[in-house]
Amino acid sequence: MARIVHVLLGTRSYDIAIGHDLPVGTTVSGQGRFNCLMVSDSNVEPLYGSAVAGKLRNRGFKVAEVTVPAGESSKAAEQLFRIYHAAVEAGLDRSSYIVALGGGMVGDLAGFAAATFMRGIKFIQIPTSLLAMVDSAVGGKTAINLPEGKNLVGAFHQPVEVVADLSVLKTLPEREYVSGLAEVVKCGIIADAALFELIEKNSDGIVAREGKLLEEVVERCCSLKARVVSADEREEGLRGILNFGHTLGHAIEKTAGYGGMLHGEAVSIGMVYAAGLSEKRSGLSAGDRDRIRNLLARLGLPVCFVKNPPDWNGLRRAMAVDKKTLGGLPRFVLAGRIGSVVLGCEIPEDVMAGALGEISCRK
Repeated sequence: MARIVHVLLGTRSYDIAIGHDLPVGTTVSGQGRFNCLMVSDSNVEPLYGSAVAGKLRNRGFKVAEVTVPAGESSKAAEQLFRIYHAAVEAGLDRSSYIVALGGGMVGDLAGFAAATFMRGIKFIQIPTSLLAMVDSAVGGKTAINLPEGKNLVGAFHQPVEVVADLSVLKTLPEREYVSGLAEVVKCGIIADAALFELIEKNSDGIVAREGKLLEEVVERCCSLKARVVSADEREEGLRGILNFGHTLGHAIEKTAGYGGMLHGEAVSIGMVYAAGLSEKRSGLSAGDRDRIRNLLARLGLPVCFVKNPPDWNGLRRAMAVDKKTLGGLPRFVLAGRIGSVVLGCEIPEDVMAGALGEISCRK
């Protein structure tokens, strides 16, 4: 029995199904009437492409497929245009679907293709990474990267269905799985202290990918994101809380070269940095700061730079082109306590630079 989370957006509302061995395409009525293009990557397609295509055909879809190289470097214009060309060759029209089968990169890339092909067609998200299940597959953000920064070209385009089948996590590489835990911890920090405590008490079981525990954790994260997206679809206010740790995190990804550090790894360091700023500027207690750092470390996530920190000037330039920056000034999400954050915090330049030294690992 799947757990169902509703994303309430009027006529664009949809459900997130969470569980094991789930069907796909359940929101589509009628048989044999719909074309779809399934987009996957070179890691996921050999594992699940055939099975998912079969499920779609059982729902009446005519399925074409395109596979992009695995890795963040594929989230770029070259692969986007490959998808456009494949969509034309497959005969997709305004009644057709794009199906994203993969992690966050595939979901963002395929979703942006769906948002822009013929000015927008429907798409289904089938996330295959923990990070995508709890974050990028929910909420309708789609994008590609530019050399100058992450997710700078994109659109809001909601899926019609999200299928978070936890069965696929058994083949997810350890590093990718642990990376996804950063976004899980983030959900606890920003708005769910009870979730944070649940992770603290059950960290071993979460790392071991215990099925029922994962169902609860993923459901709580999706429920939180669904509430936020339903209230603020286009990130004009409340949705900004989801960016805790991302201001520095995206800059780390950019300066490391996309793929050099996984998203969750960069965000983990970014959250430790934000927690340090929060202690200085928004009243976070030293105890809560340490709880955040200790939990991330216990889950196997990086909490500091193992070697010397990257050049501050390079990080600062990367932050200057981040979407959360206004007039060249980064706006941080800071925590007052675990479970509550504030938006739009400006930090003096010397404080930002000085805090970088606090996330350098000491020998």
